[in-house]
Order: sequence, then structure tokens, then C-alpha cells
Amino acid sequence: MNPVKAFTYEAGQHAVLLLHGLSSSPLEMRFLGRALQREGYTAVAPTLDGYSAGSKEQRMEAWLASAVRAFDELQAKYATVSICGLSIGAVLAIALAAERPAARALILLSVTLDYDGWAIPWYRFLLGWAYYTPMRHRWRYREGEPYGLRNEALRAKIARAMQKDAISEVGPSTISLPALHEASRLSARVRQQLPSINADTLIIHAIDDETASPLNARFVDAHIGARFLRTIFLDDSYHMITSDNEREIVAREIVMFLRESDAAHQAGEGAMPVVSKALARRLRQIAALGH
Repeated sequence: MNPVKAFTYEAGQHAVLLLHGLSSSPLEMRFLGRALQREGYTAVAPTLDGYSAGSKEQRMEAWLASAVRAFDELQAKYATVSICGLSIGAVLAIALAAERPAARALILLSVTLDYDGWAIPWYRFLLGWAYYTPMRHRWRYREGEPYGLRNEALRAKIARAMQKDAISEVGPSTISLPALHEASRLSARVRQQLPSINADTLIIHAIDDETASPLNARFVDAHIGARFLRTIFLDDSYHMITSDNEREIVAREIVMFLRESDAAHQAGEGAMPVVSKALARRLRQIAALGH
């Protein structure tokens, strides 16, 4: 396996820390990173000890410690830092926001508190038990169709890439049982932390997500403590929304949200972002699709 290295796309003084999915690489966030850079935001996607592909597996506490270090490095260099995570990376982003409440905004893409999508195998519930057997050292969850993608042409390309390199722009070909166990531990921790999170929060989730159902997004929406909270449901994507059909919409909505958050904070502590009536109506229509 040749994991993609961390990247920094330099632009303005508002840096966005991009956290990729479990056992994957910053490649998942490259399109979004470039889009943010074009709009004046510095985008930074690190590799995390014990979490990213190619690193020795560690407990979730090590994942969080690595994310905290990455955040602190950005905070020392840039005026403002926001956090964006994809899949389990979104769960890690919540845990990071709990540790670093100075984060301006929290962006959660395909947040995965539970693997409960329509493509998850029926035996998924047995994996918690299997972790405590000798299987933990041998069994790996193998990624298969549809690879988190509704776009069939891209899906075929990814299938070829996974056969060749074991990793692609939509993640790894396999995930170990210990990694999945640590992800479950992280999710349990984050469920308890949600009410304490007060960073401006944007949630984007596909209503047809095959890995994590919209129930994940709705749970976060219902329990997070953020005063400025927006939830958007997509209707033409699967799990990997940073790569699928609506990736440009995802990038555009993130930029819009960050600008509103910045404007509110510049207006003064406690000010709420101003949303046009047309935008508010559109957001309600999109959200209604998720219900």
C-alpha cells in the first residue's frame, strides 16, 4: 500500500482541518481542499498516527491526540481554524471540537456513529463479539460495491484502483477488526459529548447513504449543542459525498456556511448568521427530502 501523503493548500488566514475516513488517506479530501483554496481558505489534510492508511494501528485515543496536535499547529499559525471530517473522520472531528472549543466551525460529512446503511452486511452486529476472539487478528472487512458512489463511471474506476493499489480516493479496500472496534469506542464517547459542542455546525448527509443511514445525521442534529446549526440532505450521492455526483454542491455549501459563520463572528459575539429567504426555503426543501 502506498498511502497518499498529507497536503496543505495555502490561501487565507482561516484554515480548515480536513479529517479523512478510517484507515484511509487525505486523497479523499483533495477535491474539497482545492475548492476551499480557490475560495480563500487554507485547507490542511494531515495523516494521523494509528488512524491513516500505512500507519501502525493504535487505539482511538491516539487518533484523537494526533488530531489535537494537528489542530494546535494550525491555531499557532492561522487566525481562525475550523474542522471538517468525513465518515468516521466526522466522528473524530466532533471529539476534536470537544477538546478544542476554539474551533470556529464544525463540518460533518456522512457522519458515521453507526454502520447502519443499506449495504452493510447482516452479520455486522456480530463483529463486536468477534473482536474478543482470535478472529481479531485475521478478519478484515472488505469494501465492495457500490464503494460509496452513486456515479457508476467513477465506481468502475475505483474498483480497478482498489484491485491494483488497495487504496483509492474513496478509501481503503479493507478495514481491520481492531480499527472498527476503536471506531465504535470513539462513537460511544462522542454520543456523550454532543451536548457540549457549541461550534457552528454544518451536517451534510446523503439520504441514500449505503454505509451510514440518515439516522446518524439526525441524531447529531437533535443532540449537538450548537446554536448555529444547518443540516442538508443530498439526493444524488451515496456515502463518499466528497467524490460523488454532488461533490461540487458539498464544496459550495461548505464555503457558504464558513462565510456566514465568519460574518456572524465579525459582527460580534452572539450574533447569528443571516440567511436569505430564498436560501432558507431551499434548505428546508433539501432537508425535507431526508425525512
